[in-house]
Amino acid sequence: MGMTMTQKILAAHAGLESVKAGQLIEAELDLVLGNDITSPVAIGEMKKMNTQTVFDKDKIALVMDHFIPNKDIKSAENCKCCRDFACRHEISNYFDVGEMGIEHALLPEKGLVVAGDAVIGADSHTCTYGALGAFSTGVGSTDMAAGMVTGKAWFKVPSAIRFELTGKPAKWVCGKDIILHIIGMIGVDGALYKSMEFTGDGIRYLSMDDRFTICNMAIEAGGKNGIFPVDEAAKEYMREHSKRDFKVYEADEDAEYEAVYRIDLSGLKPTVAFPHLPENTRTIDEAGEIEIDQVVIGSCTNGRTEDMKTAAGILKGRKVKKGVRCIVIPATQAIYLQCIREGWMETFIEAGAVVSTPTCGPCLGGYMGILAAGEKCVSTTNRNFVGRMGHVDSEVYLASPAVAAASAVAGKLCGPEEISSQEMTGGN
Repeated sequence: MGMTMTQKILAAHAGLESVKAGQLIEAELDLVLGNDITSPVAIGEMKKMNTQTVFDKDKIALVMDHFIPNKDIKSAENCKCCRDFACRHEISNYFDVGEMGIEHALLPEKGLVVAGDAVIGADSHTCTYGALGAFSTGVGSTDMAAGMVTGKAWFKVPSAIRFELTGKPAKWVCGKDIILHIIGMIGVDGALYKSMEFTGDGIRYLSMDDRFTICNMAIEAGGKNGIFPVDEAAKEYMREHSKRDFKVYEADEDAEYEAVYRIDLSGLKPTVAFPHLPENTRTIDEAGEIEIDQVVIGSCTNGRTEDMKTAAGILKGRKVKKGVRCIVIPATQAIYLQCIREGWMETFIEAGAVVSTPTCGPCLGGYMGILAAGEKCVSTTNRNFVGRMGHVDSEVYLASPAVAAASAVAGKLCGPEEISSQEMTGGN
C-alpha cells in the first residue's frame, strides 16, 4: 500500500522506508517552536532533565507574540524567562519586541520552514506550515522540552482524509470560507488525529495566504495536520523567503485515505461560524440580523498581506459604524510596514479603526480587545469557544476579512456585497 504526503515525510524523518497509519515512530525534527506562554513551561520541564543543552541552537524558534508588548507583570516575567533562555543557549531565532510577529505568519516569512520539514510547536496552530508541504503539528510544552533537548519527537502515524478541491472560488470567497465550510461539513472532531490532505485542480486558484489559513484551522476539525501539495506557487514562495533547500513529497496513487470529500469551490459562499463552535457555520445570506459591538481583523489565521489588502479595500472611503470598535492587527512587522507603504494604514485610521502592533492579543482573550458580557464580535481569528475573547456571556462570530470589514461598516454581521451606497461614502 502506498503512502500519503504526511506519511512519506514522517518515514523519511524516522529513517524508515515506509510507515503506516497507527505505527509509533521516533522522528528527527527540523524545527521546534515555542511562544511566550508555552515556552516558560517547556523551559521549566527542561530543567528537570539530565541534559541541559539544546540539540541545535539554529533549529529552535522562540516567538514572543501572545502578550507582547507585555500586558502585565506575569507576561513580562514569562518573556524574561524566554529571553534569558535564548541568551544562555544562543538561540538564533528568538523574536521579541521590534522583531516579533504572530508566530505562524512570522516563521514562513522568515524562511524557517520549507517543504519536507518535520516541525513541532507548543501551539495548536503549528499545523499552519502544511501550506508549504511540511509536516507540522502542535504539541504540549513537555514534548517541546524533549524536542529542544533531543531534536526528536514520538508520533503515531496519522491516517488521512483527502479533500479534492475543484473549481474557482467566487470573488469574496477565500481560504477562510473554504475551511469554515469544511469544518461545518465534517465537524470539530471530523478529522480527529488525522492528516487533512488537500488536492485537486482548484488549488491553483488559492494563494499561499489562502493555504496558510486553511492549514491553520485544520486543528479546528481535530486534525493532526493539514498539508498541500508543493506546486509552483509554493516553490516561488519558498525561493522568495528562504535560503534553505526543500524536498518535495507526493502522495502515492495507491495511498490509503479513510475518506474522500469533493468540494466545488465555485459553489461556496462567504461563510461564518456562529457561537460557540467553529462547526456552527452558516453562509452569510443565512446569517440574519446580528448587531455587533466589535470587529477584529488579524491573528495567525487572517493577519497576512492579502487579508490587510482586502479589509482596506472595503474600508476605503467608508466609516466604521458608530458604536462599533474595529481592531486591525497586521501579523508581522513586515506586513505592518507594507500596510504603511500601500496606504492601507491611513485607510484603516480614516475609517475609524485602531491598528495594533503584531500580537495574538484578543484572539485568546489576552488583551487588546476583551469582550464584556453580552457583547458580540466578528473576528477573523480561529476559535469562538465560550469565553474565548472575554466574558463567558460574550459571542464570537468567525469570518473572513471581507465579511469582518463589511460588518464593521454596517454595524451588523453582513457580507461585502450588502454594503449600501450610502455606507460606501462614509459618514455616520
